[in-house]
Amino acid sequence: MDVKFEDLGLKEEILTAISEMGYEKPTPVQSEAITHLMASHQDLVALAQTGTGKTAAFSLPVIHQIDTSLKKIQALVLSPTRELGIQIAKNIEQYTKHIPGFRSVAVYGGSSIDAQIRTIKRGVQVVVGTPGRTLDLIKRKKLDFSNIRWLVLDEADEMLSMGFTEDLNSILEGTPDEKQTLLFSATMPPEINRIAKNYMKDPKSITIGTKNTGAKNVEHHYYLASARDRYIALKRIVDMHPKIYAIIFCRTRRETKEIADSLSQEGYNADAIHGDVSQVQREYVMNRFRSKQLQLLVATDVAARGVDVDDLTHVINYNLPDDPEIYVHRSGRTGRAGKEGVSICIVHSREQHKLRQVEKMVKKTFDRKMIPTGAEICQTQLFSLLDKMKNVEVKEEEIATFLPAVLETLTDLSREDLIKQFVSLEFNRFLKYYENAPDINITKSNRNDRRDRNSRGGRRDNSNFARFHINVGHKHNILPKDIIALINRANKRDRVAIGQIDIMKSFSFFEIDAAYAENLPTAFNKMTFKGTPLMVEPSKPKKNNYSGGGGNYRRGGRSSDRPKRPKRRNRKPF
Repeated sequence: MDVKFEDLGLKEEILTAISEMGYEKPTPVQSEAITHLMASHQDLVALAQTGTGKTAAFSLPVIHQIDTSLKKIQALVLSPTRELGIQIAKNIEQYTKHIPGFRSVAVYGGSSIDAQIRTIKRGVQVVVGTPGRTLDLIKRKKLDFSNIRWLVLDEADEMLSMGFTEDLNSILEGTPDEKQTLLFSATMPPEINRIAKNYMKDPKSITIGTKNTGAKNVEHHYYLASARDRYIALKRIVDMHPKIYAIIFCRTRRETKEIADSLSQEGYNADAIHGDVSQVQREYVMNRFRSKQLQLLVATDVAARGVDVDDLTHVINYNLPDDPEIYVHRSGRTGRAGKEGVSICIVHSREQHKLRQVEKMVKKTFDRKMIPTGAEICQTQLFSLLDKMKNVEVKEEEIATFLPAVLETLTDLSREDLIKQFVSLEFNRFLKYYENAPDINITKSNRNDRRDRNSRGGRRDNSNFARFHINVGHKHNILPKDIIALINRANKRDRVAIGQIDIMKSFSFFEIDAAYAENLPTAFNKMTFKGTPLMVEPSKPKKNNYSGGGGNYRRGGRSSDRPKRPKRRNRKPF
């Protein structure tokens, strides 16, 4: 039986608002949550994937029951990021536009706290806030929660993963015992169970889909690429999908900015959001993305919270996240509102074990796709261009004035030549860019990101790597990941192939692709590590006796660059 919003007992003003927004039928999580919250004061734990309509699931029944004659805070909604908080507040504003006297406010960092305090003083019934700003206002005694009837934890798993556990504990302890607590989450880590046990009373649980699994409408693909070819692979994937509308997820703010800048400089319609972007700039970028003036949004996981776009064609994981649950959140950005979506992972060969972990969580097998060749991309782009030309809208009246001059100019061209000219006008940059482009797929016979083995099981020749000495070691608390980060900073790129790393007591050795070695010492010698000025010098090549592939290291092991101590003879006792 199909349930409609009219069947849920909501106020006429709410039904009018959601009808104007184009919503007719509730999603499964909305139907179950609203039905429960309209009939009971029992606490609720709702598990549902990103994009299933959780905001309306908790907002609509709370709005229905708010007493607008009381200018006191009756509901507090906590969200992990300002972006998601702003989105929730906007949705509540839309749902309540026909309800006189209803007031709500969003409180979050990065915006004037004085303006938020003034709004609260004028009287609001609902506060939507991030944990940090909410706690700040509590400490300033600007939030009075004595009349709270509902406390909502939205994206609770994300709040915990972002380190808000202590803030949440402080806020929850300061709210009245007699309230209804609603916890909405996409995944169910153990810490969520702890919150439910400590702060909720016999909550009802509803689960839409299967816990910690991906959305049903999403296909999962992966591409194997060497570290140095990751960015090239990204561009080829994008070029192979001319109508792509996607979020590209990166791990760090720096990587996000670098990828977006590089794409933009190379003519791609891309921009970035991350923690260093101001709220004004973020809203500008997001408005362009929602209106599809931007085709590609490059983002960190934190910055992407609150990005509410229903018709993304793809999500691209430039790097696999360390936590498989983060992948569930990322992939849930596409395949929404009944539409199909694709989640793509660009995977290094040494990351395939991570991929298996993610597959287990989403309970789906990922399809390996081959990185497109130049010829394949050119063919796809050509047919996309022809399709665009064939379906372009011709405005007869507007073009009629110019048509005689156009026909006269082109009179010397045959039909075939005319087609060639117009196609080449748009298509030449792809032909030029992908002319003689190599195949960058990793195969058993071509693993340019790993040490190849010869027929006797030996390791590959290290002539393509340059070896360097650096003046920090174990006593400086340096780890392989720190050396890799320093190399990336020095090279201003993250695609450099890195070989073996040997960390000694007071110094270390590392290898990088010889093609990037020339200016490395100069770049390093301007840097520091935990206060120690760095000095990097070329070192003698190591003999062909590697203990493993790139990134392997020996903790406190002896370097072949250091002389061995003479063996101590065993002395007989007297």
